[in-house]
Amino acid sequence: MNSSKTRRKVVAASTENGDSGDKLDQLLLSSAISNGEDLSPFIRKTFATGKPETLLHHLRHFCRSKESEIEEVCKIHYQDFIMAVDDLRSLLSGVELLKSSISNSNHQLQSVAGPLLTSLDSFIEARNKCQNITLAIESLQICIRLMEICSRVNFHLSKNNFYMALKCIDSIERDFLNKTPSSTLRRMLEKNIPAIRAHIERKISKEFGDWLVEIRTVSRNLGQVAIGQASAGRQREEELRIRQRQAEEQSRLSVRDTVYALEYDDDDDCVSSEGSDVNGSGNGSLGFDLTALYRSYHIHQTLGLEDAFKKYYFENRKLQLTSDFQVSSMTPFLESHQTFFAQIAGFFIVEDRVLRTGGGLINKMEVETLWDIAVSKMCSVLEDQFSRMRTANHLLLIKDYVSLLGVTLRRYGYSVDALLDVLNKHRDKYHELLLSDCRKQIAEALAADKFEQMWMNKEYEYSMNVLSFQIQTSDIVPAFPYIAPFSSTVPDCCRIVRSFIEDSVSFMSNGGQLDFYDVVKKYLDRLLTEVLDDALQKLIGSSISGVNQAMVVAANMTIFERACDFFFRHAAKLSGIPLRMVERSRPKFPLTKARDAAEEMLSSLLKKKVDGFMTLIENVNWNIDDPPQTENEYVNEVIIFLETLLSTAQQILPGQVLKRVLQDVLTHISETIVNFLAGDSVKRFSLNAVMGIDVDIKLLESFAENQASLVSEEEVVHLKKALVEARQLVNLLLSNNPENFLNPVIRERSYNALDYRKVGIISEKLKDPSERLFGTFGSRGAKQNPKKKSLDSLIKRLKDVN
Repeated sequence: MNSSKTRRKVVAASTENGDSGDKLDQLLLSSAISNGEDLSPFIRKTFATGKPETLLHHLRHFCRSKESEIEEVCKIHYQDFIMAVDDLRSLLSGVELLKSSISNSNHQLQSVAGPLLTSLDSFIEARNKCQNITLAIESLQICIRLMEICSRVNFHLSKNNFYMALKCIDSIERDFLNKTPSSTLRRMLEKNIPAIRAHIERKISKEFGDWLVEIRTVSRNLGQVAIGQASAGRQREEELRIRQRQAEEQSRLSVRDTVYALEYDDDDDCVSSEGSDVNGSGNGSLGFDLTALYRSYHIHQTLGLEDAFKKYYFENRKLQLTSDFQVSSMTPFLESHQTFFAQIAGFFIVEDRVLRTGGGLINKMEVETLWDIAVSKMCSVLEDQFSRMRTANHLLLIKDYVSLLGVTLRRYGYSVDALLDVLNKHRDKYHELLLSDCRKQIAEALAADKFEQMWMNKEYEYSMNVLSFQIQTSDIVPAFPYIAPFSSTVPDCCRIVRSFIEDSVSFMSNGGQLDFYDVVKKYLDRLLTEVLDDALQKLIGSSISGVNQAMVVAANMTIFERACDFFFRHAAKLSGIPLRMVERSRPKFPLTKARDAAEEMLSSLLKKKVDGFMTLIENVNWNIDDPPQTENEYVNEVIIFLETLLSTAQQILPGQVLKRVLQDVLTHISETIVNFLAGDSVKRFSLNAVMGIDVDIKLLESFAENQASLVSEEEVVHLKKALVEARQLVNLLLSNNPENFLNPVIRERSYNALDYRKVGIISEKLKDPSERLFGTFGSRGAKQNPKKKSLDSLIKRLKDVN
């Protein structure tokens, strides 16, 4: 800072002293030294001018100017040092005073602390006495609390509240037994606690035994209520019957659709009043009370006998189940079967409740073990009873009730497939009933279908409706949402047929016959030909009215063709037959009639559409004098319609079906053109009009050729051949020698699609090009056109032939 002030002073002084050369050099030198710059330029300049004395003079002058500043700074620092010394001396005097004060304070403290130390010793002695008294009080309090708990134990025992009594005993053992200061009290507890536990165990065992007797008596009524409700639910939920195999066997009834139905029933007074009991609330009029059971279980848990009680419970229930079967043999089965199955249903409803709410009293595997025993016993009883029965009504009556049992127990997660399999021992009758049921299901599925392409939003829907029947066209899973090339009829009917196959195989597999594939195949053929094929034919003949519906039905038939292969493979697989044997004897497509009817219906509807556009052929100028430059209006409209149709149809119909339908439509167009020329609407037409028809046919042929992306090249040729009649007719009319038509070789090669009669009628209408207004006057005496001569000859000879 001082150097900067000096610089400002030097500059100011230099400025005030004028602009002489020496002053300027002195100013520059001072500035350079003050700024710490290099002085070599000044030195070189001085020696270069030969005046070093001037430089030395300036340097001395600069030194003298700085000496005064240095002196001033030293004076300032010396004054500060003197002041610091004075402060230090005053501080030393204060330290002496502080030392004297501390000494006095120490003396006073020692004189005062003596009595206080004496009081402290007295306090410590008093505190020790207080602690001893407190310890005695705490011991008394422990004893008091212990006696209070013992009193509560006695109270709970007197009220038979064993669980709370055991909780109090556990509290005594945990919190007080090892802390009790009284050895007498401790010995008393150690002696009486085991005795109390043994007493509680005896009481609870008796209570559990009473519950076992009681629950057995109410299981029968419980089962009757549950089965009665299942019967009422079947009538109220008629829409679920579509998913059932048959009225008597409900092994395919969806668990998801029926679970907890007992809980939601509010219409049946009897059922609703007992609904809580069926679901195990514990305090209903049926006495479905699990309180005693759970109380016994919890007390045994508290006693440390949980595993022993579980085993005891399982063995007792198993014994009860076995005794139920023994009692059932004492009365005629036809009279007692409802009571018998109701007893079993009630038994397993109780077990399901215990499994779900018993806190581990019985596990799922043990319940399944009991269920396996019951299924085995029931199957044995049914086999024996069915072998004695001679009345079909009795068999169906029992079968119906057992199917209700299956529905009831399926709601609780029990598998009844093995039980239902035993019900069906009369093969022909069973399959007739099954065919009747499938006929109804297929009719309902067809009636419910709007024949619109099916949407699938999730992969599981695609798997359920496509992959499960192996009707996919590619192994690549499509993007979702996926629009299938078929309607809901296909997966619905496939599910029905697959269910039929599985039911039939399940039925036959329990009949003691090892190789039953031929039998299953026979009934599968009947289902497909007599039921599904007939239903589809009736549907096609009565309910299909639009082109879009007809296309979907035709696409359905194509999918059914793949599905039928799956059906026979699936039947073979379930029957244990190698697939190569099925492929070797691959059956004919059983839905041929329905497929042909569907394609015929689609072709018929398309022909009607095309006929609407073909009416524009009436607007053609048949006597045009000049060759047309463009195609006629009707063919444009037809091609636009066909292209629009193909853009939609190629997403639904496979190439083969599309080729057959399109070929039929093109054939119809060709026939329409020929028939129109042969009809009464056209009296005369010129050769130029035929040229216009030639342009139209070429356009249609070009349209057929453009379908190479949809069908093979060979099939494109077949599409073009669909126009062969119109093409051959135009070629004949445009040829120079129409008379060649009469040549058998040429006719077979070039005109084999033409009819003699039509050719004769159309040839007579062809007007000679020379025939103009007053043309006979101008052409009189002229040489006749060779083509006209050949045509006249053809007409004359065709008349003779006709």
